[in-house]
Amino acid sequence: MNFTELNLNEQLLEAISYMGFETATPIQELVIPIILENRDLIACAQTGTGKTAAFVLPVLDKLIGRKETHVDTLIIVPTRELAIQIDQQIQGFSYFIPAESMAIYGGGDGRDWQSEKDAFINGADIIIATPGRLMSHLKMGGVNFKNLKHLILDEADRMLDMGFIDDINTIISYLPKKHQTLLFSATMPMSIRQLAQKILHDPVEISLSMSKPAEGVDQKVYLVYEEQKVFLIKHLLSARKHYDSILIFTSTKSKITDIVRSLNRNGFPAHGISSNLEQDKREEVLRDFRSKKIRILVATDVMSRGIDVKEINMVINYDVPHDAEDYVHRVGRTARVNEKGEAVTLVTQREIYKLKKIENLIKSSIPKIPPPDDLGPLPEWKEPKHRSDGSKKIFRRKRF
Repeated sequence: MNFTELNLNEQLLEAISYMGFETATPIQELVIPIILENRDLIACAQTGTGKTAAFVLPVLDKLIGRKETHVDTLIIVPTRELAIQIDQQIQGFSYFIPAESMAIYGGGDGRDWQSEKDAFINGADIIIATPGRLMSHLKMGGVNFKNLKHLILDEADRMLDMGFIDDINTIISYLPKKHQTLLFSATMPMSIRQLAQKILHDPVEISLSMSKPAEGVDQKVYLVYEEQKVFLIKHLLSARKHYDSILIFTSTKSKITDIVRSLNRNGFPAHGISSNLEQDKREEVLRDFRSKKIRILVATDVMSRGIDVKEINMVINYDVPHDAEDYVHRVGRTARVNEKGEAVTLVTQREIYKLKKIENLIKSSIPKIPPPDDLGPLPEWKEPKHRSDGSKKIFRRKRF
């Protein structure tokens, strides 16, 4: 469906065209009319489906011609990276529309706090905030949501996983009873349904492509020992010199420095990003990755839903994620919106059970590729045996 068929304002259509978009994605096609009708909504859609534009565009459409000077829309997100990403997308779509937005998140200095407070007082049209930072402003006073028209919870499942449920309930208590609520989530566990029942009124429910990687992702798995992973990555990167954007995910922040150091030592310049970095440095690294100044970026799972970078050629899972859903979010950073991409997962023998959980979730078997011969002896495709006491016996490679 073309955006012109969605009854959006001409000014907004001009901005959409200016940004190079022509055809709406399935989630946009389904969601935009519902939001324009002022219905509450619960939508399940994975990353990379155009979800952000699906709620940003109709909200901007409603803001056209608005003369009030108060906060109209509050978007709550789990991470600062996602807040920045949404704010940037709003700025792009509102190029021809007099709409103001402000991303509010922790990690800045006193000047950030004052500018955020000014946004509340002067009535920025759209506030995008992380729960913790918004709670700090609410406790200090000076936040007025009495005229709020829209509440949007993005990546709601992630926020609940991160323990923000109490903060969300407190924030909602500051909002007027009558407002439109939109809840977006990549998964739909019982906790999300319980939250939806509590805060939504007669919602429309949409579920799209739940828990499956995009069709354009070429997935593959290698079974290796832990100490063989960097060597295999070196082999993969050497065969893909034409790739200019590669994202490597690891499950722990502590591994990022070691992976980056090993890649640099092997002639593959790489940078790492995690919550250990100062906010200014994180933003600088992301800017350089988007602009292709950084070719290889190593990140943790918390970044998998906050990196909005077009044309990522390849995602490498250095570790198998503990949560099968995180696999979908990781590989969803490539092959975005009908593009092609490659996703490689490195699996140790003790992680085979995690791989099986992923394959059960996505309802397909991921191709197992034999590593290069010069990698040395390899583990077998069988899970570690269980001891009688319930613990797992790990098969380890013999050292000679």
